Amino acid sequence: MFKDQEKSLRTEYVSIQQDFTEPDIFKRPDYPRLAKRQQELKDILSLFDSLHSYQLQYQKTKELIKEGGELSEMAQTELQEIETKQTLIEQQLNAALIVKDPNDSKDAVVEIRAAAGGDEASLFAADLYRMYSRWAEHHGYNIELVNENPSEVGGFKEIIFWIRGRDIYKQLKFEAGVHRVQRIPSTESQGRIHTSTVTVAVLPEANETEIEINPNDLRIDVYRSSGHGGQSVNTTDSAVRITHLPTGIVVTCQDEKSQIKNKLKALSVLRSRLLAAKISEEEQQLSDARKKLIGSGDRSEKIRTYNFPQDRITDHRIGYSTSNIASVLNGNLDQIIDQLLAYEHSIISNER
Repeated sequence: MFKDQEKSLRTEYVSIQQDFTEPDIFKRPDYPRLAKRQQELKDILSLFDSLHSYQLQYQKTKELIKEGGELSEMAQTELQEIETKQTLIEQQLNAALIVKDPNDSKDAVVEIRAAAGGDEASLFAADLYRMYSRWAEHHGYNIELVNENPSEVGGFKEIIFWIRGRDIYKQLKFEAGVHRVQRIPSTESQGRIHTSTVTVAVLPEANETEIEINPNDLRIDVYRSSGHGGQSVNTTDSAVRITHLPTGIVVTCQDEKSQIKNKLKALSVLRSRLLAAKISEEEQQLSDARKKLIGSGDRSEKIRTYNFPQDRITDHRIGYSTSNIASVLNGNLDQIIDQLLAYEHSIISNER
């Protein structure tokens, strides 16, 4: 079991170790990727080493049982313990050897936009922003605002922000799609339930080596910020709008007081959108089950409903429902994330 995979991984590990003997390894653009892969391989090979150790113990203990004598009964108990530990290691290896999304470990940019429902949709967009922000705070992750377009009622027509931390894209990638809310708006005088929708896009961070942008393909406009960045923001042309001419993608950033910082943030978001488009094309080759989980290329379909009168959240892709909407919107999102990741794991396991 795992024999061919172990051989291949040990060969790869040796090759990376050789790369790390080169004097200029830290200057190479692929150094971060190599360092990360080296640690991944080290952890997996450590599991193989543990498995071989338990296999050896298993054989020795079986021989001891065959010999009989006073130690035979004690050895039988030990054999059961070894089998349990060996099974656990095999399960861990099975999970570790599943082909992972190469973008899973990346930071992510999250884009939330009010869709159908007018003011109520903008208020729910603000609720979702608060949900992801508090989820990030609970885990010690960092939030960086890129751009916001507030509504007149205190919500957001659009808000874009980075979340930086461990495996952010892996945890949030299945949040992309249409989130539907059913509740009585605060402005509703007759107590009628309204249905509104908000779209969420989750894009993996793209570095310059993954997505190269030709400066000639860009139109860059600067203008005076209208955001909440402080008194000095509105006194200079610090806001930046970048248009990628070949695709028509437009990115704006006005959160920073510095025009240069806003430009760098906008370029980073643009690279991520271009990478997301590339990923969407590749996803067309996946199985129907994974397409259902990941969503369509334009992230247009309804993925989740937040039903306030029934205090129920339903993820339509996996048929999972839970209660306590208030807790989830307060950032306690892990139970839903775990269900989605477990479903992804089961799909990939069945495809192997």
